[in-house]
Amino acid sequence: MKLKVWKRFAAAAMIGVMSAGLLAGCGKGKTETNESGEEIVELVWWQIGDAQKDQEKVIAKVNEYTEEKIGVRVKVNTAGWGDYDQKMQVIINTGDDWDMCFTCSWANNYLQNANKGAFLELDEYLKDTEMYNTIDERFWEAAKVKGKTYGVPSEKEIGSMPMWVFTKEYVDKYNVPVDEIHSLEDLEPWLKLIKENEPGVVPLYLTSSYSAPTYMDLIQNPVGIEYGDESLTVKNLFETEKMKSTLDTMRKYYLAGYVNQDAATASDDKSVKRFVTKGDGQPYAELVWSKDLKYDVVATPIMDTYVTNISARGALTAVNAQTEHPEKAVEFLNLVNTDEYLRNLLNYGIEGEHWNYVDVPEEEAAAAEGKPYVYDKKIALTESTDYRVSYWVQGGLFNTYVLENEPIDKWATFKEFNAESVAAPSFGFDFDLEPVSTEVAGFGNVMDEFGKSLFTGSVDPKEYLPKLQEKLEATGIEKVIEEMQSQIDEWKAGK
Repeated sequence: MKLKVWKRFAAAAMIGVMSAGLLAGCGKGKTETNESGEEIVELVWWQIGDAQKDQEKVIAKVNEYTEEKIGVRVKVNTAGWGDYDQKMQVIINTGDDWDMCFTCSWANNYLQNANKGAFLELDEYLKDTEMYNTIDERFWEAAKVKGKTYGVPSEKEIGSMPMWVFTKEYVDKYNVPVDEIHSLEDLEPWLKLIKENEPGVVPLYLTSSYSAPTYMDLIQNPVGIEYGDESLTVKNLFETEKMKSTLDTMRKYYLAGYVNQDAATASDDKSVKRFVTKGDGQPYAELVWSKDLKYDVVATPIMDTYVTNISARGALTAVNAQTEHPEKAVEFLNLVNTDEYLRNLLNYGIEGEHWNYVDVPEEEAAAAEGKPYVYDKKIALTESTDYRVSYWVQGGLFNTYVLENEPIDKWATFKEFNAESVAAPSFGFDFDLEPVSTEVAGFGNVMDEFGKSLFTGSVDPKEYLPKLQEKLEATGIEKVIEEMQSQIDEWKAGK
C-alpha cells in the first residue's frame, strides 16, 4: 500500500500481579423479575469519559428496550479521561462489583488485565453470536491473548494513521500542495513561508503530548520493530537512523522559530493560530477536527497505514472474570454491536431531544447506492449539549448514523480503509515483559525526562540524545531488546 492510496481520505504504571479472585471483584449484578415474572439482570458497565447530564435519562430508554429484548438492564458508571485508568485499577484490584468495562491498549491496559486474570475468556460465549461473524476478523485476532479472547472490540479504524493537519485558510492562501506533503522534511519550505509572511501564526504548533513520527511498532516504548522489517529485528528507537535524522530536523525547525518555544510543556490552546500540527487520524478526521477547532482544516497522512496490536486494540469492552452473568453480558454486547436502534440511542441519545433526522441529497444518496454500511438517513445534533459521548467507547461504529456534515458513505470508506491497511510484520505478537519488568519500569522515567524536549526540538540532540541513551542503558534496555528478540523469534517460528 502506498501513500497515494490515502490521498482521497485527506478531504502505565506497572500493576503488581495478584490472585485472579481478588483482582476481578464479585461481579454479581442484580437479578429481579418484572411484572410478567420474567428475570431481569442488571449489569454494571464502566466507561471512560465525562459523565453526561442526560446520561440517566438515556440509559433509562436503553433499559426499556433491552429489558424487553433480552431481559437485561445496565447501570453505567463513568470516570473522566484523566482518572479512568487509576479508577479501574482500584476497582479491579480491590474487588468492587462490576460486570463490563472499557479497556484498550492505552487505558485500563487490556493485555495486562487479561494476563492477570481480571477479564473473562469469551471464546465459548462468542462463537454463535452475530457480532463475531460480522466484525473484521483482524480485530478478533488482536483481541486474543495467548490464544484466548478477553474483549469485544469496537469496530472502527484498525490502523495507525498519523497525519499533518493544516489550517485551510493558509493552505488556500498560499496554494499549499498538501497531498504532496508527507515526511517531516516535506514541511520545511512551507514552514519558512508562513514564518516570513504570517507573523501571528505558529508554523508548526506542538504540545507536550507530541511524539515525532517513529515509523516503528513500539511494542514496549522505546523498543520495537521498524515497519516493513520482515526480519523482525528488535531495535532501540533512538538508535535508528530515521529517528536520529528526525530529531536533527526538529532541532533545526525549533531554532528557526518554526516551532512554538513552549512546545515541550504546552497544553493544546485552541486559540493559538497555527499553520500545521500533528494528529492521529482516520478517514474524514478533518471533519471532526474542524468541528472541534471551529475552523476548517485539511489533512494528509505522514506514512502508510499499518495495523499493530496497539492500533487494533484501540477500544474493547471486557467482561469481569467473576461475573455471575457471562451469557447475558455477551448477549448485551452482541445487541449493542448489531442493533441499529440501540447502538444509535447509546451513541447519540434520544431522537427529538438530542438529535433529529435530516434529508440526504438525492445525488449523494445515488452515488452511495449499493455500498455496504450506508444508511438512507443522516442526523443533525440539537443544540443540547447534555449528552455527548465518545462514539467508539460503547461499541462499533458501522451501525451508527452519520452526521449532516459527513458523507453518507462514511462507513463504507472506513471499511475500505481497514481492508487496505497493511498488517505490520509484528502484528499478533505480545511481549511478555515479566522477565524484564524491572528494566521496563524504568523506561517511563527516562522518556519523561528527555522525550518531550527531544521530540519537539527544544534541546540539542547532539548533547541530549547521548544522555538519554546513557539513562536507557542504565535501566537495562539491552536486556529488554535481547528478551524481546528471543520471544519474537520463537513467535515467528511458531507462525
